[in-house]
Amino acid sequence: MLKSFVPENITAASEKAVLVLADGTRYEGKAYGKLGQSLGELVFATSMTGYQETLTDPSYAGQIVLMTAPHIGNTGVNEADKESRRIWVSGFVVRDKARRVSNFRAEKSLDEELIANGVVGICGVDTRAITRHIRSLGAMKSGIFSGDAYALSPAQQFEIVTEQPDMAGRSLTAEVSTPEPYEVPAASDVPFVGTIAVLDLGVKSATINYLAEHGFRVVVLPASTTLDEITALNPDAFFYSNGPGDPAASEQQVVLLRELLRRNIPYFGICFGNQLLARALGFNTYKLAFGHRGINQPVLDTRTAKVVITSQNHGFAVDLQAGVVHESPHGLGRVQVSHVSLNDGVVEGLECLDIPAFSVQYHPEAAAGPHDACYLFNDFVELVKNHNSMLRSCADAAVEDTK
Repeated sequence: MLKSFVPENITAASEKAVLVLADGTRYEGKAYGKLGQSLGELVFATSMTGYQETLTDPSYAGQIVLMTAPHIGNTGVNEADKESRRIWVSGFVVRDKARRVSNFRAEKSLDEELIANGVVGICGVDTRAITRHIRSLGAMKSGIFSGDAYALSPAQQFEIVTEQPDMAGRSLTAEVSTPEPYEVPAASDVPFVGTIAVLDLGVKSATINYLAEHGFRVVVLPASTTLDEITALNPDAFFYSNGPGDPAASEQQVVLLRELLRRNIPYFGICFGNQLLARALGFNTYKLAFGHRGINQPVLDTRTAKVVITSQNHGFAVDLQAGVVHESPHGLGRVQVSHVSLNDGVVEGLECLDIPAFSVQYHPEAAAGPHDACYLFNDFVELVKNHNSMLRSCADAAVEDTK
């Protein structure tokens, strides 16, 4: 049955709010969600659908997200579409909030969900103009002020915005990672592949579900997990998830990954996991001017010339040249750039040629899509199977040699 209702307990339409940018630009609008003050790096997401998945993606921690789609909230929210346990964005900016929810899957309104999660937002602003502004100048520190915070003077609001920490140099994995390990069993209707250790740096539910559906017993681990704790699991493969913050500020996870790679265990990384693979191999990362966020990003596979449309959410990238084979400064063999962005040439994937490891900067598990890159999970299954088969062959050969 189609549900259609006007949300209750939403912010009064008469409440004023203002979005303040670190360059002094101000945008007046109406309060949306909780009244108060929110601070973060202002970024824009170009998704036409999937606002709930965006809000609950832990990679957006520390950021105020502006939706370029003009009308947000019409399908409400529900438990099934959450990508994690809560909303992670610091603030939310939309042009037009839905006046009523109309969708058979809706369980509550987006307004109510924002308030329940303590998210301060703003609506009724020209999101196209704001997007063009930060598209030209780059993502920048910002703040949303409503309620009592709206009454602060412009000078006070500007000072609060500019004194907040920069995204560069920030480590946010401890904030978004699971506090305790947990397991998700492999799907019973597919061949069992093995146990995969997933380091939760801000992992999405869809990622865990995809791995389980492809035959992995998934063991999700906190970001603080040690090498001894992982090796005690004797995993057949390991995985680094997406996540927020600066990869240069995650040295603990980089060192851990480097040691795991030296043990020749098959590895797959997504988004943050791509950046950390680069750093574990000995290469650098850098901050993008405004990042890639949205579900319409074209990516070229440099090995096959195949183009896929991808979902992305990242503000940092790998500093490596495509079209040549690189040697890992840490002795982990040859590496090549496997994928590049067709918008700006940014590195979108890495492939190790001498160890069983690869990663991509985008999200092949994306909900609400696109699903062009889902094949990467099958590629990883084959990599793990082939690696395990090679190990068995070597073990059998060793037994024969002792006879």
